[in-house]
Amino acid sequence: MYKIKTFNQISSKGLERFPRSNYEVSSDASSPNAILLRSHKLHNEVLDESVLAIARAGAGVNNVPVDDCSKQGVVVFNTPGANANAVKELVLAGMLLSSRGIKAGIDHVSTLHNITDASELHKTLEAQKKQFAGSELKGKTLGIIGLGAIGSLVADMALALGMKVVGFDPALSIEAAWRLSSEVQRAENMHALLAKCDFVSLHVPAIKPTYHMINAEALSQAKRGMVLVNFARESIVDPEAVAKALDIGTLATYVCDFPEPVFYGRKDVIAMPHIGASTAEAEENCAMMAADQLMDFLENGNIKNSVNFPNVSLARVDGQRIIFTNENVPKVLGNVLSVLADHEVNVIDMVNKSRGDLAYNIIDVEKMNNGDVIDAINSIEHVTSVRLIP
Repeated sequence: MYKIKTFNQISSKGLERFPRSNYEVSSDASSPNAILLRSHKLHNEVLDESVLAIARAGAGVNNVPVDDCSKQGVVVFNTPGANANAVKELVLAGMLLSSRGIKAGIDHVSTLHNITDASELHKTLEAQKKQFAGSELKGKTLGIIGLGAIGSLVADMALALGMKVVGFDPALSIEAAWRLSSEVQRAENMHALLAKCDFVSLHVPAIKPTYHMINAEALSQAKRGMVLVNFARESIVDPEAVAKALDIGTLATYVCDFPEPVFYGRKDVIAMPHIGASTAEAEENCAMMAADQLMDFLENGNIKNSVNFPNVSLARVDGQRIIFTNENVPKVLGNVLSVLADHEVNVIDMVNKSRGDLAYNIIDVEKMNNGDVIDAINSIEHVTSVRLIP
């Protein structure tokens, strides 16, 4: 019986993925094998030694102490792409709101409640509507910084609307590159992208290298009158620099999902209350993906969409499966295989992959009768965790 501890309100469609015959899922599970959460911050929590994995139902993992988890051999999952469509649709809404005078027009209409005659109201609006005309997206250039699951969908959407698309992503994966339309122009660097785009949409993770990447220096390179759209994370943008760029006209509008006090009262800022991935469909998709990833890891040791360990998958065969993590240094795998040989355990199949300072291993063996094998592997220097899956 596996135990899953939940934080936050997880979609029932995600929780229903866990078979009750093999899983106990609750918010107060003791000695859990895994944790499933959304936005709850784990930095101040003490993880039980029983925890093998943490799944974040969402893309960002800044609420999870990833470095500490890595040292303990705890695999951290996220769910990239599960909420991509929800964010993509809100990016479109943000661009339309910034270009067509929609919000200003709606606000203006709400001030005309004193006009009770319909014909007079229509006549007044016909005379005033030109101030809310705005411009179309078609023919404009959209720059996308970050071409992952969300960025590629935004690119496809913009191309379908007749926009030109320029992309920049220094960490573009092969998988993401295959997913990207050939019509997307590639910018050599971020400054080159900012200089030529009418709109720029941000889709990068909140990590140290991206902290305040949109700052005063970057904005000084922007095309005058550009619209900046941020549905990624607040830390990517320096709010003071954005406010100054708005003041001097470098930016025409800032559309974001992260209100800041410095933006209060500004008509050139459209701030939403972090609702980019808050659709019912997105929450369901994230929860289901997170649940499936946890089950495959707990039952088979397979890893998909981890932020700290490599993606690893090995089809199950007869016998038992040994999973172990280790510091990525020489001789560890050889020492483990020596232990198996010394205990006369036959290896059927295996896979070993590394990511940075961490390595992950799956070894399928014929059935073992000697319980000392796992203890012997656990005692090997640089091995951080080990378990046996029947």
